[in-house]
Amino acid sequence: MGAGRHDARTGSDTFHIIMEERMQSCWSKLLSRMGFAVLTVSFMVCLLATVLFLLNPTQGLALNSLRFTRLQQVLPGYLQTEHKGWNVEAPITSLQNSTDDWNILYHLGGNGPWIDRLDGVVDGGVAVPSGCEVDMVHLMSRHAERYPTQKAGIRMLEMINRLKAHPEPFVGELSFLNNWTYFSDTPGQHFEQLTTTGPYAGVLEAFATGVKLATRYGHLKNYTEKAVTHVWACGCQRVIDTARHFSAGFFGLDNPHAQVITIPEDETRGGDTLTPGDTCLTYLSDLVHGHDNGAFQLAHFQTTYLPSIAERLSAVNPTHPIKPADVYAMQELCGFEMLVRGSSPWCAVFTQEDWAQFEYARDLLHYYRAGPGTPYSIAMGSLWLNATAELLLDGPEKRGSIFASFVHDGDVVPMITALGIMEEEQKMPSDRFWEQRKWKTSQVTPMGGRVIFERLSCPTGKFVRVNVNDGIIPLPGCADGPGSSCELTRFSDYVGKRREKGGDFKKVCGLSDEAPEKIDFLRQPGYER
Repeated sequence: MGAGRHDARTGSDTFHIIMEERMQSCWSKLLSRMGFAVLTVSFMVCLLATVLFLLNPTQGLALNSLRFTRLQQVLPGYLQTEHKGWNVEAPITSLQNSTDDWNILYHLGGNGPWIDRLDGVVDGGVAVPSGCEVDMVHLMSRHAERYPTQKAGIRMLEMINRLKAHPEPFVGELSFLNNWTYFSDTPGQHFEQLTTTGPYAGVLEAFATGVKLATRYGHLKNYTEKAVTHVWACGCQRVIDTARHFSAGFFGLDNPHAQVITIPEDETRGGDTLTPGDTCLTYLSDLVHGHDNGAFQLAHFQTTYLPSIAERLSAVNPTHPIKPADVYAMQELCGFEMLVRGSSPWCAVFTQEDWAQFEYARDLLHYYRAGPGTPYSIAMGSLWLNATAELLLDGPEKRGSIFASFVHDGDVVPMITALGIMEEEQKMPSDRFWEQRKWKTSQVTPMGGRVIFERLSCPTGKFVRVNVNDGIIPLPGCADGPGSSCELTRFSDYVGKRREKGGDFKKVCGLSDEAPEKIDFLRQPGYER
């Protein structure tokens, strides 16, 4: 197994002893050997390691095995020595396969760690416009970094086992396979779950995101008699775990003022759901324009680029015949191994052009599965967006100040589509590569991808600003407020028009008259319903 990977089979007692010794050693060295300036930074490192251990003592993060440059990536942005300040959050960069103007993390199509958005963002970063303050915030986030799904993971393992069944050694780009092992000894247990090791560990990203956003919105926390703030998660374990780790980072460990509420992924919930793709019946049954069209468009485009790569790799290793489908699995392995080990030799197998093609293939999948390429997307995404617009219009005094919902990428994508900020002038073609597109999954829904709606209270009125992965995105036709925000009532009207364009959810989805028509659970305790 790769360096830095914790073996849970050594037993919880041994792990506790090791972690206690590491923390004791860390604290003692700080007190005896370091000056005040270094002590301050190192104190935060040890504090984060201690907090993570308390959060999940059965999982090791192997912080002490990371080099200093990698340790910088483990810390939240505001603790990094490379941090550039409030206006520009320092992005996490890859330790490999990156140049000054190219970074592989931006080409993994949603299979890589969280990255900040670069395309189409407003200059000035996430700083609150002068004279304004945020009085209400709404978050929708994808779950944090995870292992492959069972379907994708089995596909990878079958490919690896078949190639390694030949006794001849690998040469060329694939020579690392002679000694390479899969990044999990127990893949069946890890499939679908958050990663827990390396600088991109999902449990760490979720917690650090909570800490990071607390530095921006901590003033909105309510510790009055109204007490509990609800945080919502759809009924999937990795999503629930993400919400819990985020809450620990944002509200504090074992904080009685936060409670994660699970919304079942149940098709009978109709419009009262976080996962409309599970309740929209016609979307699921329509084989031409519904959910399955994404996979169809992906498969179509794969025929345009995978065969030539397979031929290239097979020519170097003729005793290990490589199929086009194997190439796609190899490219998937790059991102998923990175999420566990921090880096992957699979990433270096392919050229930048190969990665551009893979990225586009992934973009097609999500664009046609749940994005602008399906006619059901706006109706599905408008459920959460419309509920959020109503809460923003009512304001924090009536509704509360903090709302956070955790879902899958297939639930964030329809909401982004309903918002109308990444629409193309034409449908994305699947018979050729199209570089000049707006829809790039890597920057929309990376692992932990998030959209934040900030309500701004300014001297000239109330406004709404949209933040996609720490990039401020202007709304089409409504971005003349402070910091390219949209005046509150105009934002409400804008969302209403987008909802009308998508159609009534129940009618579009073929639901019965008795089915719930809208979201009703986004309510904070102690406030008006």
